[in-house]
Amino acid sequence: MNFLEFAVWGAYLTCMGNYLGRAGMGEEIAWFYAIQGIVSIFMPTIMGIVADKLIQPQKLLGLCHLMAGLVMLGLFYIGMNHETPDKTTFIAIYTLSVAFFMPTLALSNTTAFTILKKHGLDTVKDFPPIRVLGTVGFIATMWFVNCAAIDDGNFTFTFGDNAGKFQYTYMQFFVSGILSILLFLYCLTLPRCIIEKKPKQKLSETLGLNAFRLFKDKKMALFFIFSMLLGMSLQITNGYAGPFLTSFKSSTIPEIANSFAANNATMLVSISQVSEALCILLIPFFLKRYGIKVVMFLAMSAWVLRFGLFGVGSPDMPGVILFFLSCIVYGVAFDFFNVSGGLYVDQKSDPSIKASAQGLFMLMTNGLGATIGTLSAGAVVNHFCHWENGVLVGDWTSTWLIFAAYALVVALLFWILFHDKETKSDITKSEASEADGNDPEGFIQTGNSDSRL
Repeated sequence: MNFLEFAVWGAYLTCMGNYLGRAGMGEEIAWFYAIQGIVSIFMPTIMGIVADKLIQPQKLLGLCHLMAGLVMLGLFYIGMNHETPDKTTFIAIYTLSVAFFMPTLALSNTTAFTILKKHGLDTVKDFPPIRVLGTVGFIATMWFVNCAAIDDGNFTFTFGDNAGKFQYTYMQFFVSGILSILLFLYCLTLPRCIIEKKPKQKLSETLGLNAFRLFKDKKMALFFIFSMLLGMSLQITNGYAGPFLTSFKSSTIPEIANSFAANNATMLVSISQVSEALCILLIPFFLKRYGIKVVMFLAMSAWVLRFGLFGVGSPDMPGVILFFLSCIVYGVAFDFFNVSGGLYVDQKSDPSIKASAQGLFMLMTNGLGATIGTLSAGAVVNHFCHWENGVLVGDWTSTWLIFAAYALVVALLFWILFHDKETKSDITKSEASEADGNDPEGFIQTGNSDSRL
């Protein structure tokens, strides 16, 4: 389930920009990625309520994927029949597909947690190895669309220059749509996740609005504000790393135009996901030894390197090594922020609002932060770069260094303004409680059935 869940996303998330540029929608790339943040503000909550009260989570997961897959195939159909699709129609259909897909990220977790607990398994111990397969699925489809191509009506695999590669065409939406429908069929075979009857809640509690009272705490308010500011960096490389690397295909130097990096952008970027899977293992050590402030600062510093190394690297030797390093530090940039931030919110929030607090953290990062950041990044890219013969060319060095400077300012302000001396001792205490079989502060999250997580 997790393999297919993220394989659906990996088919287009990092390479969609290349197709949009060739289809006359290059200047709207930022909007396509911002839409994911916009629908994440409300759709997971709505589907979470439905899963909690009306439809079993595994069934709703399947239905959402069926709708998302069918609509995604609609994008494929439009792209196949129109070299330059109508922007309004294309964006509207894409929005509908994403609106059904984004809630499945939470629904898949809810389904997994429920099934594991039903079979007497420990979600803390047994879920991470399952979740890693999601990253494997994401990487697998990235590699597939990177190499798969239609050449003169024939299906081929290639690492070289080929305009028919799926990473440049509407075929990436076909792959995503088919996988989504496959997951719908697989969901029909999953064990039932019985809906638990819960006491009546106020509308504000149902919608998770009671978590906003955390802003009364100055320290938590600062944390959420900086989460939003850092969240502004989350989707930038998803949207523009592919077009940036592919831009080197327009170089007049054959060694650069024909380089592996220029012709296999999606595969090169997939190193970021490999690093992400490995860096998760480092989080417990760093949290225990250094605390949340240092861990979050490391994440912010990693974003500086992520953007900066793209700005000074090049696809030839030794510059291509900097591209590889940028992808490697992504694991620290993403995991140390998202995973550690989620643990911190769980630790600091009252048990009665833990799920809502996690929803607020996601709202600030993947909702508001990612939306504002993606649209702002789009304005910067469109100022310094332009589409030429299906390739986004221009002053990429200045573009990436501007993003790096922003991340640096956020990191320094965080280090100066945010103080949390209790974190290390609290985490150590929580680990001791886990060893004793107790969890008085609710630090150990063993799988909440609330699908808004």
